[in-house]
Amino acid sequence: MTAHKDGLPEDKVEMTMMVHALVDGELDAATALAVERRIAADPELAAEHARIAALRVAVNRLPKPQPSKAFLGRIQAIGGADAHQAPQPSVLPFRTPSSHSRTERSFRGWSARSATFDWRALAASIAITAVVASGATQWAMTGGSDDFAAAVASGHRRSLLAANPVDVVSSDRHTVKPWLDGRLGMSPPAPDLAKDGFALVGGRVEVVDGQPIPALVYRHNEHLITLVAQPRNGGEASNPVDRSADGFSMVSWSDRAFAYWAITDMERSGLDEFVTRFRAAAAI
Repeated sequence: MTAHKDGLPEDKVEMTMMVHALVDGELDAATALAVERRIAADPELAAEHARIAALRVAVNRLPKPQPSKAFLGRIQAIGGADAHQAPQPSVLPFRTPSSHSRTERSFRGWSARSATFDWRALAASIAITAVVASGATQWAMTGGSDDFAAAVASGHRRSLLAANPVDVVSSDRHTVKPWLDGRLGMSPPAPDLAKDGFALVGGRVEVVDGQPIPALVYRHNEHLITLVAQPRNGGEASNPVDRSADGFSMVSWSDRAFAYWAITDMERSGLDEFVTRFRAAAAI
C-alpha cells in the first residue's frame, strides 16, 4: 500500500467514510481538499464518489409520498403515549450511508424537543425511507442523464484539484488516442483544434457509475474543457443540449459511436464555439 502524507486514513473503509463525509459537506476546507485530491488519484474512490453523488441526485428526484391520515394518527398516538418518557434511543432507527451524521444529530435532539416534535415529519421520513428501500432509487438512477451529468461534473472538479488533470500528457492525438485505446479498447475522435484556440492537453480514464470511459482535456486560454465520451451502440445523432449548472457550462450531444459531455468553467459562448469546432472536425 502506498503511504500518503495528507493526514488522511490509509484504510480503505475509513477513506470511504471520508468520501461520504465530503458529499455530506461535513469536512473543513483543508480536509475536503485533501479528500478531493485522494479521490482524483484513486479510481476506486472516484467510482464511490460518483455513486454517492448519483444516489443523492436520484433520491432528490423521488416523489415525496404523502402518508395517510390513519397512518399519521397511529404515529400521533405513539407519540402521545411516549412523550412524557423523553425517549433517548441508543441505536438509530435507520441510517443511510450518505446521511448518517445528520440523522444522528437529529435524534440527539429528539428528547429536548419531544413536547413539540412534528410526528407528521417523522411519518413522511419513514415513508420516504420505505420508498428508497423498495428499489425506487435504482429505478431513478437508471437512464437518468442528470445522474450522468452530475458524475461528469464531479470528475471535472476533481481534475481541477489534481496535480495533473490528465493521465497522458500530449497535444498529439496520435499519442492520446492509442493510449486510451490500449487501456479501454476504444477512443473518441481527438481533433487538433489548436489553430482555433482550443489546444489538446491530453486524455484520462474517467470512472462513471463504476465504468471506465475515455475523457479528453482541451485548454482555452486559462480554462480547461473536459470532454467525456460515453460509448453507444449506434442510434441517431443528437444536437447539443444545454446542461449547465452550479457555475459550470455543460453541453451534451451524440453521434453514432459516442455520447459526448463537455464541461468547463468558462462562459457558455466559449463552450459553444468549442463544441461547434469539435463536431465539425470529428465529422471529417
